[in-house]
Amino acid sequence: MKFKKPKFWDYKKPSLNSYLLLPISILIKSINLLKVFIPKKKIKQIRTICVGNIYLGGTGKTSLSLKINEILNEKKIKTCFIKKFYSSQIDEQNLLEINGKLFSDKKRINSLKQASTEGFKVAIFDDGLQDFSINYDFNIVCFNNLNWIGNGLTIPSGPLRESIENIKKYKNVFLNGNDEDLDEIKRYINKIDPNINIYQGKYIPKNLDEFNLNDKFLVFSGIGNHRTFISMLKTNNFNIVKDIEYPDHYQYSIQELDNFISISKNLDCKIITTEKDFMRIRESNYDKIKYIKVDLKILNEKKFLKDLSNIYE
Repeated sequence: MKFKKPKFWDYKKPSLNSYLLLPISILIKSINLLKVFIPKKKIKQIRTICVGNIYLGGTGKTSLSLKINEILNEKKIKTCFIKKFYSSQIDEQNLLEINGKLFSDKKRINSLKQASTEGFKVAIFDDGLQDFSINYDFNIVCFNNLNWIGNGLTIPSGPLRESIENIKKYKNVFLNGNDEDLDEIKRYINKIDPNINIYQGKYIPKNLDEFNLNDKFLVFSGIGNHRTFISMLKTNNFNIVKDIEYPDHYQYSIQELDNFISISKNLDCKIITTEKDFMRIRESNYDKIKYIKVDLKILNEKKFLKDLSNIYE
């Protein structure tokens, strides 16, 4: 879905626009309550991990899915990815596919059945918390540290797919970002339920040696959270002279890519983007556009591995 969030979603307090849309938010929440009556399915031969969010936008789901896959592969566990098929999200599907086996169907349960048939032991769902037809073994709610819950309201009044109070039913929360101060967020979560497991993820560039940090850089991205990408680059001493933000999953035109080249020449700088964005332009043969490959480092990994071990032991 090519969608740019309205700015008022991320205000610290609800705005007039939020209150005007509140009746629609209440209606949507009421409809969603009926989903709890959908029969949940479970396939005994395969365990399931759902990496999802309740904040609509970039929260690090794919990065965490890749990290979990890496962890389980090191333990010689046969894993796969499952992602619901959307034609607008080919970039994320490609990113998962080059890192493991991906099953993608318009119905996640069909993918799960196929994965079980092929002998996979653990299926990692990139998104799907709001798919109430599957009874997942392990649920994780991801948040971006900078945006957190925005104005705290549900769509369309705010950026939340469901009430923040619902995190207590998912049990596990991942806070992803770049070493931001999270004390206030953690206190907020603990007030909802002190038994919720809170994990922290930090974005680490993996291919810094491919870049000369004495250069200047033009940065563009069409991801869920452009600000976090910029923050990571600045933390790692990139000299950014211009950054350009597009909606998530944005499809760049040849004219736009040519414009990046033109701007970079005028500013005498290099061009970089995200790996996800590069998945959308890699066949355009723009060799002057490079991408940052990012790893998600789990800061309290020992605790996470212990909690995750219930899935594969």
